[in-house]
Amino acid sequence: MKTSAVLRTAAAAPDAAVAHFAGRLSFEVDAADVAADIGAGATGWVLIDSRSQASWDQGHLPGAIHLPHPDITEQTAAEVVPPGSTVVTYCWGPGCNGATQAALGFAKLGYPVKEMIGGFEYWVREGGPIETADGVERRESDPLVAPRGVACAC
Repeated sequence: MKTSAVLRTAAAAPDAAVAHFAGRLSFEVDAADVAADIGAGATGWVLIDSRSQASWDQGHLPGAIHLPHPDITEQTAAEVVPPGSTVVTYCWGPGCNGATQAALGFAKLGYPVKEMIGGFEYWVREGGPIETADGVERRESDPLVAPRGVACAC
């Protein structure tokens, strides 16, 4: 009988799994949850786009604030983050660590922070609206990422 590749390393004990996955959720949020909050007008958090000016100009999430990670300082953070708010950072996508660097910058300044996993790439692939100087547009979702017309909804 062939040994299972999945079971070659045993799964963690349930209590360790709870700690691990709860920990991940305290650091990360996905594009669908950000979209749900934007659509509902939820408050208590601020969305930071940490990409370059050229990237921002190509399009960004509605309501996002442009603050590239090298520009995060005590002063710039205080100018854009309302007191008591959680910061949510995003960059291009899974292959870019700009959102991680931005999250680290805000955390070092004492802000509660989460990273939007998938970044701008998955926002667009899931059909989220993007804002440019010409207004808001929405592209069709990628059927390999989200069913047509709906987000992940998980």
